[in-house]
Amino acid sequence: MNIRNSAKAIIVNSDRDKVLLTKNKDEEGFFYLCPGGGQEHGETLLEALKRECIEEVGFHIQIGELLHIREYIGKNHEYSTFDYDVHQVENYFVCELKENKINQIEPINPDSHQVGIEWVLVNDLLEYRLYPKEIRKYIVKHFNKEKAPVYLGDVN
Repeated sequence: MNIRNSAKAIIVNSDRDKVLLTKNKDEEGFFYLCPGGGQEHGETLLEALKRECIEEVGFHIQIGELLHIREYIGKNHEYSTFDYDVHQVENYFVCELKENKINQIEPINPDSHQVGIEWVLVNDLLEYRLYPKEIRKYIVKHFNKEKAPVYLGDVN
């Protein structure tokens, strides 16, 4: 099985107190994800991230620092029945919007479960069903200027 590289955006507002997430729905209710997705052959991680953000949230972004690297080895987690063969390396970058909300275009290729986008207060992230679950506390730590590791390991 191949390992898939993925780029994810932690998009912050101008006050740096909210992050923009995709809002999704499944049989358990609403869940949230950082925009982003798989890197295509011949594409850099940054190119992949820019493309994915246009596809999923309809915004052009300005990419900042690499904040976290997370691995997901499906057989080790709660969704192993259908993710058993998945091995993905996700790179989380802090990003800002290049333009304001007025200039948003309709997302051109949202994920299959995606029902919208939502700005969420950073300090409220622990109350949301955001995947991976572990990323919530590290995003909060970063924005509260607390130390957090770059490499998070195989977490969900």
